[in-house]
Amino acid sequence: MAAPPATVPVVAVVGATASGKTGLSLDLAERLHGEVVNTDAMQVYRGMDLGTAKLPPSQRRGIPHHLLDTLTVREPATVAEFQRWARDVIERLRAKGATPVLVGGSALYTRAILDRFDFPGTDETVRARWERELEQRGAPALHRLLAERDPEAAAQILPDNGRRIVRALEVGELTGKPFGATLPVLEYADPHTVQIGVDIDRETLDKRIAARVDAMFTSGFVEEVRHLLDHGLAEGRTAPRAIGYREVVAHLRGELTEDEARERTAQATRRFARRQDSWFRKDPRIVWIRYDDPDLVEKALAAVREV
Repeated sequence: MAAPPATVPVVAVVGATASGKTGLSLDLAERLHGEVVNTDAMQVYRGMDLGTAKLPPSQRRGIPHHLLDTLTVREPATVAEFQRWARDVIERLRAKGATPVLVGGSALYTRAILDRFDFPGTDETVRARWERELEQRGAPALHRLLAERDPEAAAQILPDNGRRIVRALEVGELTGKPFGATLPVLEYADPHTVQIGVDIDRETLDKRIAARVDAMFTSGFVEEVRHLLDHGLAEGRTAPRAIGYREVVAHLRGELTEDEARERTAQATRRFARRQDSWFRKDPRIVWIRYDDPDLVEKALAAVREV
């Protein structure tokens, strides 16, 4: 990302799901005359609202939001594509003097946008072969194979994330290098970048996650998933893997009760939140501020002014 003449900063609000990133992003966008750029991999899908905690338009305070509702649930999305979309939006915003405020829970997507990161190539034949292996053997079996070949990559990928397992195996075969060697380095593509981390203790976060999941189901989450199934959710390559959606699909197929789907959604969300926190904690550039700090916004603005 090339710096615009006025060196408008790029601001990213990061942290675990349900930590309070959305509210802080709105506060910062208001104070910085900015606009919000979504970096959540699943909020790009139209109709995936309750399960992704997508902020309704009525609660966006009139602030423009970008990269929301851009795809149907049938369409795949890759990190490389998201990087290109987000960087294009960021460039347009900075060119007109608006501060881009990135917010979302997809840690790899955020790093791919902010850092120097050139994606390794792909080979359709190799990819198709590994996808056949995935279909025949299942994600856990391929994850065990990845653990033998590239333990570091396996440690960073959930055993049921078949798509990322396939990508890691493909990259390893094509490059002869560990998948981790292709991840972004800790170097911003533009030095006028700052990441604000929302720091929250695990007990409070778990309570928030439980409340969020209960609210999702109470507000009609099962019907949302049923509607999306009618519009091709099961045929998609990316959207069906979203936390909550896969559990509710299992419920609608008669494999789980609704209570079981709810509990598994909460469990998966807690695991995801811990992985998010672990990922972000490894980045020493992040300025962490307590979620309940009465000066949260002012401290975040101070960090932005320093870049």
